[in-house]
Amino acid sequence: MMRKLFDIIAGNAVPAVFILISAFAIPLSGYSATYLVQELLTRIGRNSFLILSLLIPIMAGMGLNFGMVLGAMAGQIGLLFIYDWGVVGLPGMILACLIGTPIAIVLGFFCGAVLNRAKGREMVTSYILGFFINGVYQMFVLYLMGWVIPITNPTLLLSRGYGVRNAVSLVGIRGVLDNLIPTIIAGTDSAKQFININGAGTFIAVHVPYLNGAIRIPLGTLIVIGLFCLFIVWFRKTKLGQDMRAIGQNQAVADSAGIAVNRTRIIAIVISTVLACYGQIIYLQNMGTLNTYNSHDQAGMFSIAALLIGGASVSRASIANVFVGVILFHLMFIVAPMAGKNLVGEAQIGEYFRVFVSYGIIAIALVLHAWKRNREREAARRSLRGNKGGE
Repeated sequence: MMRKLFDIIAGNAVPAVFILISAFAIPLSGYSATYLVQELLTRIGRNSFLILSLLIPIMAGMGLNFGMVLGAMAGQIGLLFIYDWGVVGLPGMILACLIGTPIAIVLGFFCGAVLNRAKGREMVTSYILGFFINGVYQMFVLYLMGWVIPITNPTLLLSRGYGVRNAVSLVGIRGVLDNLIPTIIAGTDSAKQFININGAGTFIAVHVPYLNGAIRIPLGTLIVIGLFCLFIVWFRKTKLGQDMRAIGQNQAVADSAGIAVNRTRIIAIVISTVLACYGQIIYLQNMGTLNTYNSHDQAGMFSIAALLIGGASVSRASIANVFVGVILFHLMFIVAPMAGKNLVGEAQIGEYFRVFVSYGIIAIALVLHAWKRNREREAARRSLRGNKGGE
C-alpha cells in the first residue's frame, strides 16, 4: 500500500510542483485571465505538434528522442526554399512540408540505424547526433546555399553572395494555419472592437457574456493537432503500433515473438523525425520569423521538458501528458518574468528560473528513470533468490 502511494506521488510530483509555482506566480504577475488564456491558446497551437512527435519513440522503448531536432532542421530547409521561390500562403506551407519530408526520412533512417547500435543509450546518443547533424546543416545553409545550390532571391543571402542570412522573415506564411478558420471568443462589444482593430475579415465569433476582451483561437492549428491525436490513438491499435509497444515492454521477448526489432525501431524514429519536421513548420508559421542558425536548437529541449512536466517519464507518455505539460510549462514561461520583476524588481530572475527549470527537469527525469530501473533490477534479483530458496 505504501509503495503504491509512493509511486503515485513520485509519478505526479513534477506537475504538482508546477501547479503550486503557477498558483504563486500568477497573482504576482498581474496579468488578466483573458491575457493568460490568449497566450496559452497561442502556445498550445504553436508547440503541441512538436511535443506529440515524441510519443512514438517512447512507445517503442527508445526514450526521449533528442534527435527530433533533425526533423526541425529538415522543416527549416523546406521553409528556406519556399522563401526563395516566393511561394506563400497555405500552398507555401504545404510545399515546405513536401520538401522537408524526404530530408526528414533520410535523417530519421540514419538516426534510427545509429540508435540500433547504441541500445540502452538512445537518449544521449540522439542528443550527440543532433550536434553532428547540426554541423552538416550549418555547412549546408552557410556555404552551399547560394554557392553550390542556386538561390534566386538576393534578400535571402549574405552580402558575400552565398550563405543564408541569420533572420529570415516568413511573412508570406505567417499565421496561415492559425488563421485558416478565424475564430474569436468575446463579449458582444469586445467582438466588434476586435474585428475593427484586426481588419474587416469574417470571424466565427462565440459570444461569452461578461468576458472582458476578446480571445483569438488558432482553430485551424488546433484541428490539425486534434487529427494528429486521433492518428496516434489509431496508430497504437495497428499491427505496427502493437509491435512497437511490445518492443517497448521487452525487446528480447518481442524478438522471440518474431518481431523485427531493429526495423521497427528505425520506423519509429523515422515517423518521429518526419512529424517533428511538420511540427517545426507549424511552430515557425506561428512565429513568423526563422532564425536560420538557432531556431531548431531548443526545439528538442523545450519539447522534452514540457512533456516531462506534464507527468510523462522516459518510458511512459500519453496525449494527456502533452497538453498538461504545454499548459504548465508555458504558463510558467508567461508569468515568471513579470512575477520576478514584481517580486524582486528584476524580470531577468524569471528568465533564469525558467531556463534552469527546463534543463533541471530533464536531469531529474533521467535520474528518476535510472533509479527506477535499478530498483526493478534489484527486485528481479530478489525474486530469483526467493525462487532458488524455494527449490
